[in-house]
Amino acid sequence: MKSVQTMIDLPPDVYAALSANGYVGEKLKKEFKLHLAAGLFRKKLLSLGKASELAGIGIWEFIDFLGDLGVPVIDYDDEEISKEISAAEWLTEVAKK
Repeated sequence: MKSVQTMIDLPPDVYAALSANGYVGEKLKKEFKLHLAAGLFRKKLLSLGKASELAGIGIWEFIDFLGDLGVPVIDYDDEEISKEISAAEWLTEVAKK
């Protein structure tokens, strides 16, 4: 799979602070991609699958990462919640028969 590369500019003092904490090279790149993916998912600009692809990790690991950040994976409005509850109640009744 081909990829597109992009660059970001960091102020020297920000880079110095990051590198002093071990965030250089691949570690910095991975951290950046993880948080970029989470932010874009939070803003609903990327789906869960595309965000985990950007992050470079599996979907379940990405879900765990989102949980650590307090980012909800499922964000239903009231109508969607009502439909889900109704479907669950219907399935429960069908299973009892």
